[in-house]
Formats: sequence, C-alpha cells, structure tokens
Amino acid sequence: MVTVPADPGAPSVPRERKTEIRKRLITEAVLESGSATAQDLATRFGVSIVTIHRDLDELERRGVVRKFHGGVTAQPSGIFESQMSYRLATMATEKTAIATAALQYVQPGMSILLDDSTTVLRMIDGLPDLAPLHVATTFVAGLRHLSELAHDHDLTVIGIGGRYDVAHDSFVGVQTNQQVRGIHVDAVFMSTAAVSATDMYHQEEQIVALKREMLNSASKRYLLVDHTKLNRLALLKIASLSELDLIITDAAADPDVLAAWSTAGIEYLIAR
Repeated sequence: MVTVPADPGAPSVPRERKTEIRKRLITEAVLESGSATAQDLATRFGVSIVTIHRDLDELERRGVVRKFHGGVTAQPSGIFESQMSYRLATMATEKTAIATAALQYVQPGMSILLDDSTTVLRMIDGLPDLAPLHVATTFVAGLRHLSELAHDHDLTVIGIGGRYDVAHDSFVGVQTNQQVRGIHVDAVFMSTAAVSATDMYHQEEQIVALKREMLNSASKRYLLVDHTKLNRLALLKIASLSELDLIITDAAADPDVLAAWSTAGIEYLIAR
C-alpha cells in the first residue's frame, strides 16, 4: 500500500471527518465490487480490523451494506434483498426506460399506489405532466420528491405510515398493511427482487405481506422489473404473474422467460 506523506502546511482534518470520509470510500468500494472482506478493507484503508468492523456496523445500521462473517455485501441473495444504496446505483438506464414506459398507463384523474422500489421511484418526475392525480406511497424518498412537486402541480400526495425501515427507506409493518387495506386505487406500480416464469418473489416476510396488500388494493396491477430480476427465485412467493395486468421489463430480458410468459398468456411490454 502506498502512503502519501501529509503536507505539514495543510490544515489537519478532524478525526470525525476522516471517519466519515473513510465510510464514504468504503461504501463506494463495496457498491462497485458488490462485496468485500473486512481484511481487504482494513488493508486498503490502512486501519485495524476493529476499526473496519466499527465502520461496517455503522454502514449496516444506515442500510448501506449487509454484514456476513468476515465481510460485507451489497448484493441480493435468495434470503436478503440488496440494500438501498446498491439498488439506487444499479441498472439506472434500464430502470428509467421501464419507468418511462409505465407512465403511459397513468391518466389524469387516476389514483395510483407506488411501492418502495427504485424503479418505480423514477416514475415520479413524469407525474406532474399527467396531473391531476392522487398518489399514495410508503416510500420516504418518493414522498419527499412528491411533496416538492405538489407545491407547483395538482398532485394530492397520500403518505402511508407505520414502522420506518432504514434498509428500505420505507414504512412497513402491521399499521402500514392496515392503511393500504383501507384504500382502493385505480392502479398499483411495483417491483420485486425476483421473478420466475410464473411467479414473483421477495426475500423478506414483511415486504411480501405489504406487496400482497398493495396488489389487493388496486384495480390494475403493473410490475416493473429490469432483466437482472428475471429467471430468479427468492424465499417467499408474493403472487402469480397471472394476477398482474402487465409486466414491464427492458430489452435485455431473457428470451426464454419472455417465451414462457407468452405461452402462459402473461402480458408484458419491453421498454426500449
């Protein structure tokens, strides 16, 4: 490891600031590679294993990474969903194309429900052009953006609350499910972590329960998934794809999956 000598004339950086800079660099390194060992990170940043584990504990608390024995990961598995920072950073072009395609199914005067996915989040910038709308969501990032747009556009924003989940930046739990159960919307737009030829899945029980309530609350059901979610399984089934009105995916979708959908009579759209 190459160490750059400190400039004796440069102002000293407070320890707290150095720690935050290191955490930011650790985050960037893990998001870039998908995972890393604690030993590799300690060597890379010239600190002790104890210090690295302290940093990783804090980053996990913030919902940036997920720890495993000997290291951390930002990638999803069949049991855990990827963390918010990783989801925001991946497949940005594909997610934007999918979200843009989904906007054609929103009409002025509709009530819509948006889940906490980073794909659906990209629909929000296009909603003012389709106002007036009633827009409900559990997603704090979505609520923040919608509230800004509502100042200048005819958007009625409905925040669905409950227990705040840091990893998803969203409200979840019994209270959230009850609130969703108490409304009915024209359309729900959602994503999920894994989609097979016949079913949609997620890794976490609380998210599965919420998505089921969202599907039950809507007249029309749209699933927005990029190609990396296809031909995959996760721990828990949310619903059969036959229950959806439309799946919107991107041009890199596996042709075998698309063929299976066609055979099963499952409607889908390729966003280009």
